[in-house]
Amino acid sequence: MMQTIDLRDLQPTMAELATIVPRATTDVAAASEIAARLIDDVRAKGERALLDQAEQLDGVRPLSIRIHADEVSKAVRELEPKVRAALEEAIARVQQATQAQVPRSTVTAIGPGAEIVQRWQPVRRVGFYVPGGKAVYPSSVVMNVVPAQVAGVSSVALASPAQKQFGGAVHPTILGAAGLLGIEEVYAMGGAGAIGAFAYGVPGLDLDPVEIITGPGNVYVAAAKRLVRGVVGIDAEAGPTEILVIADASADPYLVAADLISQAEHDELAAAVLVTDSPEFALSVVAEVERLAGAAHHGERVRAALAGQQSAIVLVKDLAAAAAFSNAYGPEHLEIQTVEPGIVLDTIESAGAIFLGPNSPVSLGDYLAGSNHVLPTGGQSRFASGLGAYTFLRPQQVINYTREALRGVEAQIVALSTAEDLPAHGAAVTARFEKR
Repeated sequence: MMQTIDLRDLQPTMAELATIVPRATTDVAAASEIAARLIDDVRAKGERALLDQAEQLDGVRPLSIRIHADEVSKAVRELEPKVRAALEEAIARVQQATQAQVPRSTVTAIGPGAEIVQRWQPVRRVGFYVPGGKAVYPSSVVMNVVPAQVAGVSSVALASPAQKQFGGAVHPTILGAAGLLGIEEVYAMGGAGAIGAFAYGVPGLDLDPVEIITGPGNVYVAAAKRLVRGVVGIDAEAGPTEILVIADASADPYLVAADLISQAEHDELAAAVLVTDSPEFALSVVAEVERLAGAAHHGERVRAALAGQQSAIVLVKDLAAAAAFSNAYGPEHLEIQTVEPGIVLDTIESAGAIFLGPNSPVSLGDYLAGSNHVLPTGGQSRFASGLGAYTFLRPQQVINYTREALRGVEAQIVALSTAEDLPAHGAAVTARFEKR
């Protein structure tokens, strides 16, 4: 079912590994033309464009794009008790873990009367996108909204596609999760049009533009986020989910197989990769994967993902080679199931989130670990991080010098401004000491 990549007799460089790692083929650029047309339509026609797009793309024309606050309150009341309790616990845990991501303001004294204050200011307004395709993601509401609230964002809006099953409204579980977090500004809009609405605003809906857009979506959502970047900030261009497991012969093949399948059930393009130094263990995992996939609820989807070019069993000569492969891959989710996972962890450079040992599966991070499950995909963890309070914070330096402190650097400023042929820069300093 899964392809095998045997690297035991090779010593590839990082550049060579980058060409070997299995990847799904997702061309965001190819979707850009359609995404741009949908965004332009929203900018020109506002609410009517969003209604037309919902009818065309979601199969239903909403009665209203903006969801009334009463509908949000109703959804909270009607949440299934066990789901509500789980969401409340997830909110509390993510809030607790995210508090550690908010830096404190600091003051650096450069000299007498010369100080720099480093402060962190939240953006004013954020738009959250919650997809509504193959699954319902109330957990994504929690993971996107909580960091913004902890960061101090004062205005938040949420968009999710209109659901045919619910007469064009947002899925009630999504509404309920939003209500638990105190969000009342919710829109039944999806795809590239929703991203455009957040970026440029829709006056007819009293939808003001946002400063940052976060949240996953399909290739058209990713293309739209790429198109509006610069007008607004974005978290990332989210692609299909990924799990990479580094395991040795001490791991339980049943648990590793279960973890691979847990991510494969997301999407046919989901990536499931096992990297191991034990061929015997690899064979055991393959047997368990085939057995479990046959009984999986989304068995057809799981088998397609595992058989795809993005999934693989990778054989390496040792755990150092396993870590090197993982670093070249830059996984969204990395599990380390080895005799001494901490030793392997010390050699890991790139991963969105890392799960240590047999009792820390990715599913834990998806829901209730307290960590955030909005993570970089497609190798982006090599240079980017997951969502956090810092996503919504801007570092600002506040400079405060006394007259005496400025006089102390006057000559150096004049010297540098003269060297750069920008004499007015120096003059702006000397002007403060002229007699007038």
